[in-house]
Amino acid sequence: MARNERQTREANDFIRAGDSWEPVGHTPLPGILELRNWDRRLLQTWKPFYVPVTDKCSLCTYGECDLSEGRRGSCGVDSSAMQARLTLRTCCEGLAKILAQARRLIDYLVEVKGRELPVDLGDKIGIEAPHIRTVLGIKPASLGDLERILCYIEDQLALLLASANTGFEAAVSDLESKAMHASMLTHTVMEAADLAAITGFAFPSSKADTALIDVGLAAVDTKKPVILLVGDDTVSAVCLVDYLRHSGLEGKIEVVGMGPVAHDLVRYCPTAKIAGPLSALPFVLRSGIADVVMCGGGNLLTDLLSETRAAGAAFIATDAGTACGLEDISSDNTEEILIELLREKSILLPDPSKAAAVAVEAALKLSASRSKAPPPESSGQHEAGKMRVGRGPVMDTEIRKVGAPLVLGTIPGVIAIVGGSNYPGSPGDIADIAEEFAKRKYIVVLAGDSAIAAALKTDNEGKSIYERYPPDFDAGGVINMGPGVSSAHISGAAIKIASIFAALPLRANYEVVADYILNRVGACGLAWGACGEEELALATGCNRLGIPVIVGPRCIKYGRLYLSKPGETDWSVMDGRSKQVVDTGEPSPEHLVNLLADKGAVIVALAKLCMRKNDTPQGRATKLTHYIGLHRQYFGKLPADAHLFIRRASDIPIFFKKELQAQLGESGWQEKPVLSLPTLVGTYRSQVTLDDVVH
Repeated sequence: MARNERQTREANDFIRAGDSWEPVGHTPLPGILELRNWDRRLLQTWKPFYVPVTDKCSLCTYGECDLSEGRRGSCGVDSSAMQARLTLRTCCEGLAKILAQARRLIDYLVEVKGRELPVDLGDKIGIEAPHIRTVLGIKPASLGDLERILCYIEDQLALLLASANTGFEAAVSDLESKAMHASMLTHTVMEAADLAAITGFAFPSSKADTALIDVGLAAVDTKKPVILLVGDDTVSAVCLVDYLRHSGLEGKIEVVGMGPVAHDLVRYCPTAKIAGPLSALPFVLRSGIADVVMCGGGNLLTDLLSETRAAGAAFIATDAGTACGLEDISSDNTEEILIELLREKSILLPDPSKAAAVAVEAALKLSASRSKAPPPESSGQHEAGKMRVGRGPVMDTEIRKVGAPLVLGTIPGVIAIVGGSNYPGSPGDIADIAEEFAKRKYIVVLAGDSAIAAALKTDNEGKSIYERYPPDFDAGGVINMGPGVSSAHISGAAIKIASIFAALPLRANYEVVADYILNRVGACGLAWGACGEEELALATGCNRLGIPVIVGPRCIKYGRLYLSKPGETDWSVMDGRSKQVVDTGEPSPEHLVNLLADKGAVIVALAKLCMRKNDTPQGRATKLTHYIGLHRQYFGKLPADAHLFIRRASDIPIFFKKELQAQLGESGWQEKPVLSLPTLVGTYRSQVTLDDVVH
C-alpha cells in the first residue's frame, strides 16, 4: 500500500533511513497490506485447509449459527471464514503473549540499566537482528531501540485485533494474510526479547560450546531447600540468583526451573537445574520436592496454585498477567510479606527483588519443617540427562561456512525442533528424531521444551544427544538455541544465509528474503508438541518466511493447515536467469503446514521438505538418498513420489539407481529443467522486480 508523504517521513525517521548501512527496501515498517500480495501468492500454491472443531459459530450475539453443509451465519460468514478468523485471533493471542513477555523484560532493563545500554552479542555476530533488520529496516543499537520496536508492534497488534472483530474482515485470504502478519511480528518480538535478555543479563552469545547442565527430576537435590520457578518471568529468575549470590547462599538452595524460564535460569546460573519439560509439571508438583513455587507470565497450568497448596509448598505469583486471584502485597516490607506467605501459603508479589528475598527466606524455613522423600520413579518421570545451555544466535562465521553447502544441497538441510511438550508419544521421540538427522549430517537445532525433552533420553553410557554430537551450526551438529523466544534465531539463521552467502540486502527487504528462503534454503520445522497460541504464530511466521513446518496430531485443534493438492497444484516458478515461467512439476516444499501423528512419518516428511528447486545434482542426489532411505527404513518400500523430485539422471542416487530407473519408466518420467535461480517474483503483482532477486 502506498504511503502518503507524512507516513513516509515518519517511517524514515523511525528507522533512521539516513543511516547508510544498507539501502532501504520496499517495505520499511510494514503495515497490514504491505506484504499482502506475497501472502496471496503463497496461498495460491499452499491453500488453507480447515478442520473446524465445530460447525457452530458463536463469535457474535447473532449466533449461535449453524455453518454446516455450506450454510452461512446471520452476518454472512461461512465455515472457512469463521475458522480463518479464529486462526487470526489465535495468532494475535500468541503475539500478545510474547509481546507482554518482551515488554516486561525490556521495561525492567531500561529501568535498571538505561535506554542507552548497547545491544552486544559478542564479537562473532555482526548481523545482530536479522528479523528486525528485514521486517522493520532498522539496526537496533540499544535497549531504547528495542523499546521503540515494541511500540511499533503494539500498534500493529491493535489493528490486527480490530480486523478479527465481528463485522470486519471476512475474506479468507485476507484473514490468513493478517494471521501471517501477526506471526511475522511474533518472530520479530521474540528476537527483540532475546537480544534484550542476552544484552542485559550477559547470557551466552558468540559461543557454541556452552555448559552442560542437569535436566530431570532425578538431578534435583531434595536434601536442600528447593525453589521451583515456572513460567516465563526471566527477571524474577535473575533476581533470585542475584539474591542467593549476594547473600552467600548460592549452592545451598536448589534452584529448579520448568517452562521458558528454565532455559534463562541455566543461561544465567549453570548450576541450576531443569526438572523436565512442562508436561511433567503436575508430577513434579505432586512429588512435593518444591518448598516454594514462583510463577510468572505464561506457560502455566491454570490449577498451579491449588496443586502447590495441596503439596504443602508456598506459592508466589510474580506477574500481574497471572495474579491467580491473590492480593498484591508488594507495598509491604519483606519481613511482613514473609510472615504473610508463611501464614497464607500464597501471595501476589510483582516486585522481583522482594519476591527473590521472600522466596529464599521462606524456602529455608519451610524446608526445615517439611519432610521430603525422593520422588518415586514413575512412567519415565525419573529420567535425567545433560543439556547444553542455550547458545543464542548463530554466529556469522558459522553461516559463512555452511551457506553454500546448504543452498546447493550438499548439507541436506536444517531441521528445527521447537515448541511445547504436548507430544503424541514419549518425549524420548524428540531425541530419536533429532539423532536420526544428526547422524545423517543435517544441522539439527532445538529450542524450548523440545530442547529439554531431547536431553532426557540417554544411551548405554548415560550420555544424552548433546554429549554425543558437536554443538556447532554445521553438518551433524545438535544445537540448543534456548527458550521459546530463541526460536527466532533459527529462522533468523535462514535470513542470515540470504545476507551472508547470497549478499542480499536485508533492510526492509522481507519479500525478497522470504522468496530466497522458500526456493533455496533447505530448512523445515517440527512443532510436534505445540500446545499454545504462540506456537501457531511461530509456525505461521515460518510459513510467511518460506519455511515449512510439521505439527503434531493434537494441533488439529488449531483448525488450519497450508497444503498443496496432488495433481492440482501449479508448481510453476520464474527462472530468474532466463526470465521465463517454468512449470517444474516438483512439489518442493510439498506443504507449508502439515499434521502428522507417527514418528516415522514425521522423519520421512522432514527429509522430503528439505528439498528445494535450486538443489545441485549432487545436492539433490544426497537429499534423495536420505528421503528414500528413510522411507524404506520406516515404511519398507520406495516412496511412490520419488520420480517427482528427479529432474535429470544426475539426480538419481547411485545406491537406489536400479530401482528408481524402473519407477521412472513406469511413471512416464521426462527430464525437467534444473533452475539455478528459481523465484516466485514475477509470477504475481509486486513492487519487487527480478532485478531485486538476481544477485
